[in-house]
Amino acid sequence: MIKRTIKKQILEKMELFPVIVITGPRQVGKSTLVVEIAKEKNYKYVTLDNFEERNLALQDPKFFIESKGYPLVIDEIQYAPILLEIIESIANKQRIENQPSNGLFILTGSQTFQMMKGVTQSLAGRATIINMQNLSVNEIMKRNECPFVPVLNKYIDKEVDRINADDLFHKIIKGFYPEMYKNSNMDVYSFYSAYVSTYLDRDVSEIINIKNKTRFHDFLMLLASLTGQELVFESLSKHLGITVVTIKEWISALETSGLIYLLKPYNEISITKRIVKRPKIYFTDTGLACHLIKIYDYKNLMISRFSGQLLETYVFNELRKGYLNNGYPFDIYYYRDNNQNEIDFILLSGGTLHLIECKKGMLFDLKDIKAFNCLSETKYRIGDSGIICLTDKIYSLKKDIHVFPVLAI
Repeated sequence: MIKRTIKKQILEKMELFPVIVITGPRQVGKSTLVVEIAKEKNYKYVTLDNFEERNLALQDPKFFIESKGYPLVIDEIQYAPILLEIIESIANKQRIENQPSNGLFILTGSQTFQMMKGVTQSLAGRATIINMQNLSVNEIMKRNECPFVPVLNKYIDKEVDRINADDLFHKIIKGFYPEMYKNSNMDVYSFYSAYVSTYLDRDVSEIINIKNKTRFHDFLMLLASLTGQELVFESLSKHLGITVVTIKEWISALETSGLIYLLKPYNEISITKRIVKRPKIYFTDTGLACHLIKIYDYKNLMISRFSGQLLETYVFNELRKGYLNNGYPFDIYYYRDNNQNEIDFILLSGGTLHLIECKKGMLFDLKDIKAFNCLSETKYRIGDSGIICLTDKIYSLKKDIHVFPVLAI
């Protein structure tokens, strides 16, 4: 079993909050992890995927909790959000009576609107929300996982693992769902075909009413081809022949389910007049994106027009996992202006901006990051910045601009 970095964060939060809510897309390993924690910490466990348990929870939520006892893990809580009211009353009662109140409940669920609304309303101040993603490369390689910042002295005495382009793009095609690494007999096409079918029939239907699933599947394929690109609702609407309102509704459903991430443009008053204000879209798993655009072989991906986009998507997701898994805020943006100057990622960390470009090659010079000069008027300090690419070693372009291999993140 692959050790999950986020487990340490969950254990720490169990000492601080009555309720820990673990959210994230389906199949990222939430259930596996909480079952492991339940066994280690002697928690009771129940899943609402079980129809009988779900029915009891909906019909008599108070008795359901009383019959299970606590501390308790409830898997798939989104199927019975009414339980949140009972959990709130128990947490309040424990606190009033000066009884141990932290770590009473661990809840898991996909990020449905109804469930998250119940958490923020009923459990405000009593719950912490932890966003779990699929496997990171660091977890797969059994390496220590830390939030990445492009600061040279973090790596100057550290041997950075190398990976060739073939191996990297093979990982991008395979994706990072745990099942792909647990079951050696699982092939890419079979897994993602089943994933898409399950997602269409189950998750999306719970959020919005999809009347035409074929049209929605066409939308998914088109959207996957845009990963790493600006999201233009009007263009999608025109191409698919559906309204902008519907496009926005579907985008919201995918975002709520954790399958995509909308990256906001960087914005400061001093530069706001000249920047593009549309978000960029990233699929949260490269394997799923590759499946949707019908690329199943890494060699075909490497020579396709999507190779740069999928590499950027991979880098973005690994950056994000490093921050989320360690419980750090992930304040990241992108920059593009009316003159087509673009910076892939602007990472805000400790009041400092770090500018990051993602590129396919290995050798670069300062002209490749000339867009960095567009932020000369920023109110923040600009710290060490650089390029993440296919180089096999770290090197510097100047004192505060460095080039990093993809496995440095």
